Amino acid sequence: MAPAAKPRVLRSVNADETQTRCVDLFERREGGPEPFGFEEYRRDPEDGRGWFPIGGQAERRCADAQAAWAAAVAEVPWRAEAAG
Repeated sequence: MAPAAKPRVLRSVNADETQTRCVDLFERREGGPEPFGFEEYRRDPEDGRGWFPIGGQAERRCADAQAAWAAAVAEVPWRAEAAG
């Protein structure tokens, strides 16, 4: 079975000037009734592997991008602080 195509990132927002955390808002390429979602990522500058997921939200599904972003703001603590 072929792996699923990577989702298309619609928006990526860094936590702060250190740029060690971010939230990506994405649309799954396979579509479906709820193709939108989000995930929180982290990277450690001293570790060359790059960004890795830490939020566990990638499987959450939303009907539209606005709902996915609202969920990200509500569920990612630093994202809510930045939004308000």
